[in-house]
Amino acid sequence: MKDLMGMAIWDYYHTQKPADILTETSISDIDELPVAYLFRDFDEMNTLEQKALQLSFGKVLDIGAGAGSHSLFLQNNRGLSVCALDFSPLSIEVCKLRGIKNTICADILNLPTEKFDTLLLLMNGTGIFQSLNTLDIYLQKLRTLLASGGQILIDSTDIIYMYDRDVDGGIYIPAGRYYGEVDYFIHYKQDTEQPLKWLYLDYETLRKAAENNGFKVEKIAQEEYSFLTRLTNKAE
Repeated sequence: MKDLMGMAIWDYYHTQKPADILTETSISDIDELPVAYLFRDFDEMNTLEQKALQLSFGKVLDIGAGAGSHSLFLQNNRGLSVCALDFSPLSIEVCKLRGIKNTICADILNLPTEKFDTLLLLMNGTGIFQSLNTLDIYLQKLRTLLASGGQILIDSTDIIYMYDRDVDGGIYIPAGRYYGEVDYFIHYKQDTEQPLKWLYLDYETLRKAAENNGFKVEKIAQEEYSFLTRLTNKAE
């Protein structure tokens, strides 16, 4: 991968004057993502993020940490032991420069088994699951990382609203795949990243999959089409 997201984060940290990231998906047009948004503080975060950070406890793994804003709040404001995880080398370097004490640059599936009290997956955290076909693989990996009495805090968006409707209210859903499976493209400085497989899950699909993989599921909060969910070990 070209690590364009990491390049934008690196440029912003060092100059505060990067180009905007441009994002698009296989079902949506190009949209601007100001890089400053990835460096926002707690007061600038949405209510789902704030709630998740308030509910975090113990030893925390921030999965898909990006520029590290969630990790920094947990480390500096909550006094928690937190590790920022991302597969973007440049993003992890910026996390270190911003003062995050513990960082790992790796794909979550390749992470050695270590136990955490809170696994944090925010900013449409279900995206890393890629597709329904690999959803169980990721959920089982998360189970191996969860300490006794621990929790997974994960958010998602039901993107059903992005699809067209007919005059009777019926929704044109693509045949042959789940409607939340999309290709995600990142553009930065006239360059384009290889498309990422990204999974937006509706609550019922996430609930059923999590329960089938041994989790208890609780919806913590909802904001329009987005929601925050807590997963805990069903056996405890």
